[in-house]
Amino acid sequence: MEPTIPELVAAAVGRAASAKFALSCDPGVGGLLAVLAAHLPAGSRVLELGTGAGVGTAWIVSGLLPRTDVTVTTVERDARTALLAAQGDWPGFVDLRLADALEVLGEGGTFDLIFADAQGGKWDGLDRTIAALRPGGLLLVDDMTPQPNWPAQHQAQAAGVRQTLLTTPRLTAAELSHGSGVILGTARR
Repeated sequence: MEPTIPELVAAAVGRAASAKFALSCDPGVGGLLAVLAAHLPAGSRVLELGTGAGVGTAWIVSGLLPRTDVTVTTVERDARTALLAAQGDWPGFVDLRLADALEVLGEGGTFDLIFADAQGGKWDGLDRTIAALRPGGLLLVDDMTPQPNWPAQHQAQAAGVRQTLLTTPRLTAAELSHGSGVILGTARR
């Protein structure tokens, strides 16, 4: 039985397809994001690094609705791609930001859920992303299953991210062969 695709997700997937944007959140990862978002307590803060066309954002928001007691900040550094996401019909608790992920992480503040899906905060500045988690906060990093078409440098960067996430004493983490391959971690209390 195929799961129902939420309306916001279908719209974001459509925007991505129309613009030939091929780097959207994998549906398996998206479903996991929706579950993690739905589990968040009132007053939580979510950070997505790498908005893209808004597919991951749509999964997060779909997991939250009809609630409005959580804030979602999503960051995209490419202006053209950010415009795709801005076409979405987002609820008021979503803040779409055109910025560099590392600049946003540098602003301080902590988050209950971070989805690191961009070079900034994942390949570069992963330590800042981990530091931005509240105690007990969740970090989801996708695209961890090596692909045969990845260049050697990409393979090495993914291996470095994997090593950091699975060995840092600041997280309890597990690698899951789900969707594009994810590492899910929680900040130690």
